Order: sequence, then structure tokens, then C-alpha cells
Amino acid sequence: MRADDEGSGAVTGMGVVAACAGLVCAGTAAWLLGGRHGGPGRARLLLAGADGGAGETAAGGGTGRGAGAGAELWQLVLARVGRLGAEWWSVAAGIVLALLGMSVLPLLAGALGVPALRKVRMARGAQRDRERNGEAVIALCAALAGEVRAGRQPGEALRHAAQDSGGLGGARAAVLAAARFGGDVPGALTEAARGPGAEGLLGLAACWRVAVDRGAGLAAGLDRLEAALRAERDQRADLRAQLAGARSTAVMLAGLPVLGLLLGTALGADPLHVVLHTGPGLMCLLVGAVLEGAGLWWALRIVRGAEEA
Repeated sequence: MRADDEGSGAVTGMGVVAACAGLVCAGTAAWLLGGRHGGPGRARLLLAGADGGAGETAAGGGTGRGAGAGAELWQLVLARVGRLGAEWWSVAAGIVLALLGMSVLPLLAGALGVPALRKVRMARGAQRDRERNGEAVIALCAALAGEVRAGRQPGEALRHAAQDSGGLGGARAAVLAAARFGGDVPGALTEAARGPGAEGLLGLAACWRVAVDRGAGLAAGLDRLEAALRAERDQRADLRAQLAGARSTAVMLAGLPVLGLLLGTALGADPLHVVLHTGPGLMCLLVGAVLEGAGLWWALRIVRGAEEA
């Protein structure tokens, strides 16, 4: 009787996992087909070979039309999948673990991991944008110093330097308009410095104000500003390289429980069944997940605080 109960429980758990996986796959398919082919367009795409199938088969053209529709559908699927972020791989991993462990918990964990991984990906994208904007500001200072040394007036030199470097970001139009029509260029540069990674424009605004209002040399100030920005960039890069080991160690330690599960599976101990289908295993899984998340967050917070300092 006990074996029968366990067998029926396993069958029920497998049925639940299969149903959840089927719902996820159905939703994914509906999302993939619901892009630019909406309503009648999607119907024409799916039933492209059904309308004139008999007549075109007699004429020898039905197969070609169906193949064309299949190729277009496949291209649409690949395009939609290519737009997915890397965070959706957690859902795929959750589905695999759910099928292996015959439990819906890995699928739920994979779905809950999508927002966190998306936040990490967006933070990395914002960091790359800040670094790119910082490099553009350095290039703008160097180009502007060269234009001033070539004998151009500050406003004209700023217009040419902005075209070459693109260091003004989204406030380029306002800054160039102020430079062309005699407006408040330092004020426009200060507004542009609010963008991510464009803090160096505050120094450019100060150099412009001192050079134009007091007659000081603009090129010399720009050279010193460029040197300071380059030194700050190199210092940040060196600090990031030194902290890369600590960050990698924290991530590696966070992955050790997964390695333990894989080793247990390879040895035939079936740790997924113990963790997902027994009371002590579920308790250990809950406590371990909380401690794992807290430790990883704390370690990465220390590293991030060192970078910001």
C-alpha cells in the first residue's frame, strides 16, 4: 500500500509539473506568435497553405507556399527569442529542474528569479552607459582644446568638438544652441552634467565660465580637466579590477550548493527528491535559500560600496 501511495504521488506530481510546463510553453508560443502578426495577419501566416491547398497542389505550388509560410514563422520565432533577455534562462532552468525533480517549486523559483536577473542586467547596462558617456566627455575636452588651439572662437570650437566626440548626450541641442546664439553655455553644460556618467561636464562649465568671463586660457584649463578625468577613470578601472576577485569569489561560493546537488545526483543519492519531497528537505531548502540570498547580497553590497567610495 505504501508503494502504491508513493507511486500515485509521483504520478500526481509529474502530472502537475507537466501541466505547468504545458501552460508555460503555450503562453510562450502565444507570445511568440502575437508580435507583429496580430489577428488576420497571424491567421494568414498559420493557414497560408490551407485556402488554396487543393488547387495549388494540383498545380504543384502548394508545397512551396507552405514552405514559405513555415520559413516566415520560424524567422518570427527566432526574432522574438532573440529579443528575450538572459534572465529568461532561469525559467528554462526551472522547467528542467521541475521535470527532473517532479516538483513545481523549481519552476516557481525560476519565474521569481526573472525580475532580479533583469534588474542585474539593467544595472550592468546602465554602468556601460555611464562609462561610455565618461569616455565621450574626455574626448570632448580633448577635441575642444585642440579646436581652441587651432584659433577658433569658443562657441565655434564647441560646435565642431561636439560633432566629433558626441560627449554632450541628450543635451547636445541645448548646449549648441546656447553656444551659437550667445546663451548661457555654462548653465547648459551644468544641465547636461546631470546625465549618467557626464559629471565631467561640470568641470567643462567651470573652465568655460573662467575663460570667457575672466579671460583665462581655455585650452590650458581643458588640458588639466582632461588629465583629471583620465586619472579618475583609470583609478576606477584599477579599483574594479582589484574587486573583481572578491566578486567572483562571492558568486562562486553562491554556486556551491548547486554543485553539491549535481554531485549527489551523480553519486545516485537523488538529492532533488530529498530536498523537494520531504519535510526536512524543504525546511533545509528554505533556510539555505534565505541564507544564500542574504550572504550574496551582503558580499556584493560590500563590493559595490567600495566601488562607489
